[in-house]
Amino acid sequence: MTHRMNKLAAPCIAPSILTADFLRLGEQIGAVESTGVELIHLDVMDGRFVPNISFGPLVVSAVRGTTELPLDVHLMIDQPERYIDAFASAGADSISIHAEASAHCHRALQQIRDQDVAAGIAINPGTPLTAIEELLPLVDLVLVMSVNPGFGGQSFIQESLRKIKRLGAVLAEGGFGNVRIEVDGGINSDNIGPARDAGAEIFVCGSSVFNERESVDKAVASLRSALS
Repeated sequence: MTHRMNKLAAPCIAPSILTADFLRLGEQIGAVESTGVELIHLDVMDGRFVPNISFGPLVVSAVRGTTELPLDVHLMIDQPERYIDAFASAGADSISIHAEASAHCHRALQQIRDQDVAAGIAINPGTPLTAIEELLPLVDLVLVMSVNPGFGGQSFIQESLRKIKRLGAVLAEGGFGNVRIEVDGGINSDNIGPARDAGAEIFVCGSSVFNERESVDKAVASLRSALS
């Protein structure tokens, strides 16, 4: 990976701000940073590729101003190539695009790399791994969606574990051992261990970190305990 992303230890918990309290966003980012997490995940939705709208480059830039942690930007948007440069300029350390969202993923991934940003390819639960095999030479990470994207708080799709395991085999067979496997969707203390055992290294955690049931530090501690 390029930049600081290659220094991430595995396994790595990546809190997603999608379910954070945006009225206290700086405070909440500070709270997860104090737990020792190594990465902040930002889910960008456009209301077209997914049935929800979240935020754009301005929020990424604001988050960049509150933390020195690497920012992992996940573009759930149509034709992501239109906005790659803007998100890179806003401070993204990695940018993942969806295989289903662009007719020219190869070009878009090269565009990300040209910005000296780590490049990721994301796939929905219904998308086969064959859809991304030709793109693997250009990526630093593969993001496996373990829910159908668009909303936080969904339940983990158990079949994702088999896909993660198959992906690990594909990467090993192709000589792409440096490509990280990230999983996003419904990750909690019940399934983070099995996802790790399947081969995932980066775990996006939204409502299992930012919720009203427990403090951020207790939530992260629970996830770490499940990983160990």
